[in-house]
Amino acid sequence: MFRFIHSSDLHLGKRFGNMPEDLRGRLREARHMALRRLAEAARAHEAGVILLAGDTFDTETPSPEIRRQTLAEMASHAPLQWIILPGNHDSLQATELWNALRAEAPDNVILATEAAPIALSSDATLLPSPCTTRRPGRDLTEWVDQAATPERSIRICLAHGGILDFSEDGDASGIIAPDRARRAGLDYLALGDWHGTMSVDPRTWYSGTPEPDQFKHNAPGRALAVTIPAAGAEPVVTPVETGTFSWSICDLHLLAEDDPVALLQSLLPEGVQRRQTLMKLFARGRCHPEERAALAAAIEHAAPEFAFLELEDEALETECEATDLDLIDRNGALRIAADALLAESENETLSADDRRVAKDALLRLFAYAQKISS
Repeated sequence: MFRFIHSSDLHLGKRFGNMPEDLRGRLREARHMALRRLAEAARAHEAGVILLAGDTFDTETPSPEIRRQTLAEMASHAPLQWIILPGNHDSLQATELWNALRAEAPDNVILATEAAPIALSSDATLLPSPCTTRRPGRDLTEWVDQAATPERSIRICLAHGGILDFSEDGDASGIIAPDRARRAGLDYLALGDWHGTMSVDPRTWYSGTPEPDQFKHNAPGRALAVTIPAAGAEPVVTPVETGTFSWSICDLHLLAEDDPVALLQSLLPEGVQRRQTLMKLFARGRCHPEERAALAAAIEHAAPEFAFLELEDEALETECEATDLDLIDRNGALRIAADALLAESENETLSADDRRVAKDALLRLFAYAQKISS
């Protein structure tokens, strides 16, 4: 029996330049702390090895501080072993990085920089397929088909890249064969690159990132605790949640008669969870100006409790009637402006951009009038 933790895509040192400045440091620290959570998962599942399937570092030139602090954290968890595979973000082309890691790595850190077998234990062998460049242009796992390992040894391949079915006219030169585990007689193919946890088949898994760093996957940070009972036996794979931040995208579908604030509250997490939540809300459908203003005000009120909260409402249509405009003013200059803006926002002879500008201006006018009246 052999137990290990499968993880990937830590992207240590990621800058998060698209996020507010005061949040960036928290996100970078969470990525570093993922190392400790992986070690805790290994101890909880009685695993002696953590396999990192590429993109441990976000760039080919992480700062000395990022590099040295990473190795120091790994060293602090000895005798737990860490095995680091070059990915496309930190490929072997980054010779300065890998030379520094070779010089500084503690005894419990193994750099899987060669396509050659590594003995993990007396009954398990690792077959690493390091990324030679950012875009290798070939399936780097091909060599494992013919790789010799001791009789009855558990065969584990560690690789980084995409798996797709080959199309008739597609270029499959850089794609990992979906059936590589079967072809090579692997007990487990540990993959990195996709940031969400995904099973390709019972022996082929993407671990996903242990700490989310984007809205794309809408899933928590996870690692995989893997137990292989013996060579040839099907692995037992257990997802382990390791993330501290939650990144999520939610759709807010509205009808004109809906209460958008009530629907919003049903989607938002409660209490202290908000501080660790990054959320984008996409509003669609139709609503009246008064409800739209109330929705914007509710987002503005809740946002300080969140790590990040943003409303995207370009797809939300405003259903405006005379009674809605009465809430701005029944006559006078404000009403004249509101009537003109409503007419422009519905004028099909104008460009979509011009109609959107008129609609936004009408909503600002409505919010201004509501503020004055309150």
